Amino acid sequence: MAKPAKAPASFETALAQLEELIQAMESGDMPLETALTSYKNGIELVRFCQAKLGDAEQQLKVLENNELKPLDIANGA
Repeated sequence: MAKPAKAPASFETALAQLEELIQAMESGDMPLETALTSYKNGIELVRFCQAKLGDAEQQLKVLENNELKPLDIANGA
């Protein structure tokens, strides 16, 4: 059994690793066992990214008086 992957350093690192995994798996040249391991690693990366996004959302709620507001980039608010 493969040991669990080390947690990524950041959301951006995890996203880049996930993109690399997807490209490698989509190539179709990966042996089945490697593809299964890559899939499991991909699931862990997705969960990590979801957790980071959830944390960021909670921080925004706190910053906006516990009311999540849409981001208005055009007005800089």
